[in-house]
Amino acid sequence: MANNNQKNSLLCPGCRKLISRSEPVCPFCGLTRPASRFKNNIFVAGITNGDQLIKIIIAANIIMFILSIIIDPRRGSLNMSPFSFLSPSNQSLLVLGSTGTVPVLQLHRWWSLLAANYLHGGLLHIVFNMLAFRQLAPLVIQEFGINRTITLYTLGGVGGFVLSTLAGVYFTIGASAALCSLIGALLYYGKSRGGIYGQNIFSQVGGWAIGIGIFGFLVPGINNWGHGGGMLAGAVLGYLLGYQEKKREMFRDKVLAMVCLGATGLILLWSCLNGVLFLFLRFY
Repeated sequence: MANNNQKNSLLCPGCRKLISRSEPVCPFCGLTRPASRFKNNIFVAGITNGDQLIKIIIAANIIMFILSIIIDPRRGSLNMSPFSFLSPSNQSLLVLGSTGTVPVLQLHRWWSLLAANYLHGGLLHIVFNMLAFRQLAPLVIQEFGINRTITLYTLGGVGGFVLSTLAGVYFTIGASAALCSLIGALLYYGKSRGGIYGQNIFSQVGGWAIGIGIFGFLVPGINNWGHGGGMLAGAVLGYLLGYQEKKREMFRDKVLAMVCLGATGLILLWSCLNGVLFLFLRFY
């Protein structure tokens, strides 16, 4: 009997709650035909573990950073700052997808708006960004869900770089635009939710936003337009997507997240192929 019950049940691909296979509509999230093979396909079901998502994003950033160093490391000099330690050359970053007015508007490398989120200019740059992501991501996943976090990180990063490109920033890289998107989403969440918990979130994350703003004006070379654009994009996306307490994640959130992951994977693959081709032409 237990085996029959297990065969007749499944986890809804929309909300991951146990339901009967015969249900035409999930009683929890409203997903139609939850037993459909298409909707239970691994490429549609998506990532279901928050820690797994965090590790995947951090790993992608580390891989791209190592590749950028292998392709063409920056030559050392006595005047190099600590932020330039173990860093790739500007040529290496351009090959892999640095973005800005020159790559986007002159070279028509629109794919760089996404690729640049996974490139960093030095060891301290990537360490700071990944530590910040490791701290922020669990809270965003908790309040918005895994799939909406993927969308916030991807589209928010692109939005930040779009604004900085329109503002005239020639070249820019880094995960900070995507990180600021997560901050913008949490600011919206804290303000929208209200109450003691919402106010605490807003105050705590607001401190991050103020700190990033101060740091950006004190340290030269920081893309403040990208930071501000990321926060704005994150707040707008947070409003449009909704958060868990207002609206549980739906199947469409998974589809959008899979589109973002698929686009990211294809663009990073293209970026890596550019890097390998550059190395081949350089040495042969």
